[in-house]
Parts: sequence; C-alpha cells; structure tokens
Amino acid sequence: MTTTSLRLGCIAAACFALSAHAAQPLVVKIGHVAALSGPAAHLGHDNENGVRMAIEELNAKGVQIGGRPARFELLAEDDAGDPKQGTAAAQKLVDNKVNGVVGHLNSGTAIPAARIYADAGIAQIAPSVTNPQYTRQGFKTTFRMVADDAQLGGALGRYAVQTLKAKTIAVIDDRTAYGQGVASEFEKAAKAAGATIAKREFTSDKSTDFTSILTGIKAAKPDVIFYGGMDGVAGPMLRQMKQLGIRAKFVGGDGVCTGELPKLASGQMTDGQVVCAIAGGVDAAQRPAFDKFKADFKKKFGAEVQIYSPYTYDATKVMVEAMVKAKSADPAKYLPELQKISYPGVTGTIAFDEKGDIRNGALTLYTFKGGQREELGIVR
Repeated sequence: MTTTSLRLGCIAAACFALSAHAAQPLVVKIGHVAALSGPAAHLGHDNENGVRMAIEELNAKGVQIGGRPARFELLAEDDAGDPKQGTAAAQKLVDNKVNGVVGHLNSGTAIPAARIYADAGIAQIAPSVTNPQYTRQGFKTTFRMVADDAQLGGALGRYAVQTLKAKTIAVIDDRTAYGQGVASEFEKAAKAAGATIAKREFTSDKSTDFTSILTGIKAAKPDVIFYGGMDGVAGPMLRQMKQLGIRAKFVGGDGVCTGELPKLASGQMTDGQVVCAIAGGVDAAQRPAFDKFKADFKKKFGAEVQIYSPYTYDATKVMVEAMVKAKSADPAKYLPELQKISYPGVTGTIAFDEKGDIRNGALTLYTFKGGQREELGIVR
C-alpha cells in the first residue's frame, strides 16, 4: 500500500469513527426527588409523573443535542420530606452523574440539597419550593419555577384582612422550613394590614391530634386560622375544628391547597370556609395549553393533576431546551443558557432572574365548594 492510499484509508477510518460516534445516542440522566412516601406522597408522585411525561415526549420527539440523538432517562428518588434523606438522595444522584435535577418537592429538603448540587455543578430546578432562602444561598445552580413565600404568604395575609375582613387571627405552623416560612410571611402581612395575631402555635408535620392547640385558639375567638403546612395535617385539623365548633375561616398556602383536602378532612369543612393560594397559575391566554396538559395527564396516568406536575413538566422541558441551545448536556456548558432562557411552557413564559427565581410569578387563590376546589382569581 502506498503512503497516499494509507493516508486516505486512515482519513476514511477516522471519518467513519466520527460518524459512528455522532450516531450514538447521548444518554441524558434527569434526576427527580420528592416525597414518594409519607403524608405528602400523593404530591410527590404527582410531581414525578410530570417529569416522566416530559421525558417520554422528549424521547418520542427525537431531540438532538450537539448533533447527536439524545435519550433521556429518569432517575427518581424518594426523600420522604425529610432533610437528611433529602441530602442522601441528592448525593446519590450526584454519584450517578445526573445531568440535571428537577426537585425537591419541599423547601426543607431542597434547601440543604442545593449545596450538594452546587458543589457538583449540577443544575437544580425546584418546581414547588417556596421558602425564599432556597435561592438566597448564593448558588448559580438553583432555579425556582414558582413565586416564593414572601409573595404567597404576603398575598394571603393581605387577603385575610382586606377581603375576609379578619380582625383577630391565630397562626399555626408545622415547624418545617416551608410551614414556618409561609406562616411568618402571612403574619407579617396581616399585622401590617391591621390585624391582631391572638395566637401563634406550632405542631409537627406528622401530628394528628390538635385538640389542645385548637381549644386554646377557640378561646381567643379568631376570625381566621392560618395554617402553614401540608394537607395531610390540615385535613384532620379542619375535622377537629368542626368537632370543637370553631367557625373561623381556615387559610393556608399551597401545601393545603390540594384536591385531596376535602377527603382528608372527611368532608368536615363548609363551603367557602377554606381559602388558600397556590404559587403558580395561568392567565386566560395560557389556559388552553394548560387545560390540554391536564387532559393529557389524566389520560396518561388516570389521575387528576394535584398541584405541581405542570411545573415539573415545564422544568424538565426548559432544562432540555437549555441543553439544546448549548449543544451540550454538560451542566457547566448549559447553565449559562438556563440563566438567560425564555421558554414558552404550559404554565407560561419561563425566565429566571439573577437569583434563579421565576420572573413575574403568579399566585392563584382558591376556595372549596361541594368538595371541589374552586378558583377565586390570580394575583401577581
């Protein structure tokens, strides 16, 4: 073989190798963490299904990243809503070399986990975390899909005084990062609006008996009882309020504001008694896309959307969009694209500020009538 033909043969072999490499699927691992066990498990599974739906659609679409066909894999972990289990789950995903993480469900697990992802340089998009501290730790890897507690608790505090005309209020929280955070912001806003906080009590996120707390609150005759925590505790609390003859309005944040609440309260809540807010919501122009997502979700999983599966769905899609723009699934390369992205999701246009917070985040106010959640309106 001549030198020229040898050289041409080598070039052909190199081209073939490059072509074969380009044809090889790029495996992209998307981590998801939520409480898949414990009292918030129904919310955790809802969140996970949103990610699962997005990944299946992306695989069916045949997304390419940097000229290579991408195959997306879901690595799901259960943190049970426990901070220690949350950091263990985060470390496990880091060790498995995930390309990005959607999660966690709770503020109490997402905040300590954020440092682990930041140290590894892995992007974390939280779909339902509302404690302001989450994006105030100085990490360039943390992003939030919804408005925070300062907005949510503040809006509910003003609503309780200005619309519900509450003069005397009792506040209870479950001592989690989420529960304490939203309760404190509510209390601050309600005081500023002119209400008196007659009682500030606390319980735990696993309690089932609130007789002692509620008996003390009953004596204060509040117009409104605010609870910072999740629906698994709020339901039994509402039931015991009814048993004790407490007729106060019951106000809560997004953890309370689920379709499961009437069932968890065993039907022991009167129409209009509960007012709650969800960090998120869509305007009229976005409603058709949002409603289509809900219909597709129900068809696929045989269940209604709880709260945040549309946000985990959008979080997954926006993360992948950043990878496509960067032509790489390496977080170091796609993070700059994520920081400046503007993406039309089913929940609205997704763009982040310099801290990683969602820009112009919406809040949706709800009540319950006939055992069904009913929207009151959207505020920003």
